[in-house]
Amino acid sequence: MNWLSGWLDRFRPDSKPQLSDEQQQRLRRWQALPAHDWQQDSRSTRYLVVDVEASGLQIRRDHLISIGAVALDRGVINPMDAFEAVLRQDTVSSTENILIHGISGSEQREGLEPAEALLRFLEYSRHTPLVAYHAYFDQAMIAQAMRRFLGIRYQPKWLDLAWLMPALFPDRYCNTVALDEWLETFGIENFQRHNAISDCLATAQLLQVALQRAAERGIDTPQALAASESLRRRNSW
Repeated sequence: MNWLSGWLDRFRPDSKPQLSDEQQQRLRRWQALPAHDWQQDSRSTRYLVVDVEASGLQIRRDHLISIGAVALDRGVINPMDAFEAVLRQDTVSSTENILIHGISGSEQREGLEPAEALLRFLEYSRHTPLVAYHAYFDQAMIAQAMRRFLGIRYQPKWLDLAWLMPALFPDRYCNTVALDEWLETFGIENFQRHNAISDCLATAQLLQVALQRAAERGIDTPQALAASESLRRRNSW
């Protein structure tokens, strides 16, 4: 059991969520999908850049509001290959929080039922390698929601650009910095900060930069990228 599994065990509900027969079938179909081959060449790989919005930054206390994702498929960003869902909230987040992510109280109250939103995300993402900037937060918030609303332990592999970028560009920054600093370095514009899809599009462009640099260094598979990220993490301690 890894650290995330153990941590999430503390949030295990007393009873399993009640899913319809149709939802259970969809969940079983997703679980039966083959795992992604992390030794596949990046030039043939579909990566999925993910970003979430939440009611706050406290993982134990706050909850998932929305998920956004944009695919980078064979090095190309297709804005049509994207996903966005707002999870219906029984209690909307604070005014201060809404001012950050822009998801209004009415949008939160009228969102998709959480189980349905999460199932749609699973069906869209399949077992594609997931990418985020400071992935820990996205990973934990999604995993917590999956446990609560679908009753599953969601443990996909993630790549974290916050660590991978300094591994590939040690001459620019030797440690993790804010996403905006990397975007400014490479002239990438984010049209609407803290909007899940806009953040994903900007981060996907940064992933393109990372993959180009990685290819120049012979780092040409998701597994090799994960190894570079892991090495940077160890060297930072």
